[in-house]
Amino acid sequence: MTSTSRLSATRCVPRDPGALLIGRAWIPAEDGPSVIALRGDDAVDLTRTYPTVSHLVNVAMPGELRAAIKGAPVVTSTEALVSNSAEGTRDAARPWLLAPCDLQAVKASGVTFVASLLERVIEERARGNPGLADGARREIQAIVGPDLRGVRPGSPEAARIKEILLSRDMWSQYLEVGIGPDAELFTKCPPMAAVGLGARVGVHPASVWSNPEPELVLVINSVGAIAGVTLGNDVNLRDVEGRSALLLGRAKDNNASCAVGPFFRVLDETWRA
Repeated sequence: MTSTSRLSATRCVPRDPGALLIGRAWIPAEDGPSVIALRGDDAVDLTRTYPTVSHLVNVAMPGELRAAIKGAPVVTSTEALVSNSAEGTRDAARPWLLAPCDLQAVKASGVTFVASLLERVIEERARGNPGLADGARREIQAIVGPDLRGVRPGSPEAARIKEILLSRDMWSQYLEVGIGPDAELFTKCPPMAAVGLGARVGVHPASVWSNPEPELVLVINSVGAIAGVTLGNDVNLRDVEGRSALLLGRAKDNNASCAVGPFFRVLDETWRA
């Protein structure tokens, strides 16, 4: 996420002592990454039992995972690990956090929130020019209003809105995936390419209109079951995607443009949505 020397476990780690929290860390003594978990105030190494997070997600049962955590060797304290994770100020001789995913594909779903939906339409109408955004925003809201939260995707009401906007030459590909029957899914970054807590995120140097997109991240295993949840930053280049949706790859999949973490929480019997 953002690079800051003020990272601390108090600010960055869930306060629920019963949570099963899994992550990855770079261990200088091993010259490589390790799968870790939190045990009390310490981070422990699970790599001998679960060599990758992908393997853990696919095979580990909560009871087995708790047993492995109980007997795992300590890497360092959670506080030391988190506070050493800020890129640019970290001590390279001490462990730091990586993104908690490794061999999994990283996918994203676009325009899943109303505010995001309208902003995608606005940037499209502005053709990627931030100076035209306010005018496009007023134009869109005059027709659809500022709030589409009550519209169910694929519903008759959504179809009615589509007809109105089509008649005014205002329908958008983003409205199609936002309130239409099909969702937008795309590859956010290749496996092993996400960055973790404290890392600097990547913005293409050609972009002049970009923004972070904090999002919920689901950890899904090989049979399609949701195994855990964490946070992510889907960095977005609005001027690039606004020029054409076919530039989605250039707008979304850049070096270090996907930040995930710091840990993911296993959805076990302690989880309460």
